[in-house]
Amino acid sequence: MTTCALDSLASIFERFSLRAHVFNTGPLCQASRYSHEARCGHIHVLKQGAMRVETPTKSAEIIRAPYLLFYMKPVTHRLVPLTEEGDAITVCGEIDFGDGLENPVTQVMPGLIPIELDSNPHLSTILDLLFEEAFNLACGRQAALDRICELLVIQLLRISIEDDSSDFGLLAGLSDQRLAKALTCIHKEPEKAWTLEKLASEAGMSRASFAVKFRDTLGMTAGDYLAHWRLGVAKSLLKKGRPISLVADEVGYSSPAAFSRAFAGRFGQTPSIWLKQAWQMKPATAR
Repeated sequence: MTTCALDSLASIFERFSLRAHVFNTGPLCQASRYSHEARCGHIHVLKQGAMRVETPTKSAEIIRAPYLLFYMKPVTHRLVPLTEEGDAITVCGEIDFGDGLENPVTQVMPGLIPIELDSNPHLSTILDLLFEEAFNLACGRQAALDRICELLVIQLLRISIEDDSSDFGLLAGLSDQRLAKALTCIHKEPEKAWTLEKLASEAGMSRASFAVKFRDTLGMTAGDYLAHWRLGVAKSLLKKGRPISLVADEVGYSSPAAFSRAFAGRFGQTPSIWLKQAWQMKPATAR
């Protein structure tokens, strides 16, 4: 893995809090449906048995243990156990990078990464730890499961970057040594006056080649990605109690007024109104 990719991955977790919550361990006794409206991703680890995976956009697929489904962003899907092949033993968790569908990380993540665990022995240590914790009743079990699941997410992201297994989205960008350098700059220093020329120079590419490569890989222009990242970081800072005037400067806007206009253009409301509503909703959404 390249150093720049590591730095960029680290800067993502510095800006946005990864949270995982394991909600099922044991037999999948009946069909379970997960909606994109839940505004979170999911991990399903199939330890034993088989199940059918259904999504609205493609044909149903049968998977058999050991297998892992990593939905990195909210995707509607349904799991149906195949009881004729024995109990489907699973460990399932919710994954949240913050702000659901509006998070700049999840917006450019692939919908699903499927992993046949027999062909990925480098996951065996952490999965052994996950299973050991999942199937006992030791004190602090839930907290331990959630932290192990968060570590599993980080490991899965590392593997996806190392293996260059994504051909589109943020992980594909981080897998490309040149694009990773530009993405690192955006992630680490959103306050800088980045231009297409400067980002192309960081990537060691011509302006035209960089613009095309970035758009084809991440599905948006470098300028749009920079704007999305800045506003996503701004949301995170506002939630931490940072004044709007300081947030505007920290994410690269010339004035609070310019920041408020950009924020309202993106989210349909001013930062102060959005923050007030976010605080009002917090008690209802907290687990």
